[in-house]
Amino acid sequence: MKSSELFDIAKTLIPGGVSSPVRAIKPYPFYTKRANGSRIYTEDGDELIDCCMGYGPLLLGHCHPVVKAAIEEQATNGWLYGTPTEKEIELAKIIACDHPSIDMCRFVSSGSEATMAAIRLARGYTNKKDIIKVEGGFHGAHDGVLIQAGSGALTMGVPDSAGVIPDVVSHTMQVPYNDIESLEEILSKNKDIAAFILEPVMGNVGPVLPEKDYLKEVRKITAENDVLLIMDEVICGYRVGIGGAQVMYDIKPDITTLGKIAGGGLPMGIFAGRKEIMELVAPAGPVYQAGTFSGNPLSVSAGIAALRYIHENSGLYDKLDGFTKEIEDYLPERYRNSFVRLGSMFKLYFRDSPPSNYVEAKQSDTEKFGKFWKGMLKEGIFLPPSQFETNFVSAAHTTGDIEKISEAYCKCL
Repeated sequence: MKSSELFDIAKTLIPGGVSSPVRAIKPYPFYTKRANGSRIYTEDGDELIDCCMGYGPLLLGHCHPVVKAAIEEQATNGWLYGTPTEKEIELAKIIACDHPSIDMCRFVSSGSEATMAAIRLARGYTNKKDIIKVEGGFHGAHDGVLIQAGSGALTMGVPDSAGVIPDVVSHTMQVPYNDIESLEEILSKNKDIAAFILEPVMGNVGPVLPEKDYLKEVRKITAENDVLLIMDEVICGYRVGIGGAQVMYDIKPDITTLGKIAGGGLPMGIFAGRKEIMELVAPAGPVYQAGTFSGNPLSVSAGIAALRYIHENSGLYDKLDGFTKEIEDYLPERYRNSFVRLGSMFKLYFRDSPPSNYVEAKQSDTEKFGKFWKGMLKEGIFLPPSQFETNFVSAAHTTGDIEKISEAYCKCL
């Protein structure tokens, strides 16, 4: 098969043969030749209904004509200037209008870059050194957040990657998701905490959903302790609705990070927040951040087109919520209790009940998931190849697609 041959070559040129670890499917990943709408077409001639959607950015599906037209129009005028563009202002206006917590935005090139800059900004604003994150929460691949689960609660954090200096992660502590008491305990013992960064809906082991009033209590406690709240909405921003989870749950963080959908599926990261905080970013203030490709016109154009389309199609989110509800309702009853969904995000956990945090999610039966995943692929459905990644549907999926996905679930289970 061609994918097998390509992977053999790739392993001699690219570490592990892939450009991101989650793509390392055993015994070899399939290679994509093209994609359109809800479908991926492989180098081996297979047609797959895609429920990965680039790991979240493609809310509108592959090659959406509105986004494609915006990219093509911009490409005719150039794709990198190294200067400001009017479109940056336009995209910033849309984002600020959609999020009551946001006055100003800074565009970067990835979600990792956005969270890294947000943490630096929080430290610069508060003059404090430490941060707290949620155990198992993913905030990119930079040193300060690569900390092993189970370490760093009230003790020194342990790096989760070779090459990360222990001194760096010693300033990162962790608390379980949906656990207010642990957060209160850390804040009572450490007065040098600059920020608490969390995914309001855990996406990288998920979706794992917040329990009733959890996010409101987080906001209350962080404010009372003069700790900035950073909501990492790189995954759920514009995925669960306009304004993301913070609007859905009525929370106003101090700093927000966005990406994925906000870039229309092109490389994009954003950190944003209140004016008094954001004006500390260089060149307006002393917190340094820079990047050659920051705010590049192709990504900005794609982002504007995608967000305009979302605004102009008010029924989109209800449609996507209906799709995941249909999949849930189609499942045999004994599996529904461990099926988790929020709008267009969904996942079946191979455990008896939906997880409330990382530790519970990790108790899922990954061997069963692996067999299930392979079965789904044979049925023509591409799910993210991990029990701990969120599945997505898009505006490009059809009622027929959802029926096929639902039938495949039942057959493979």
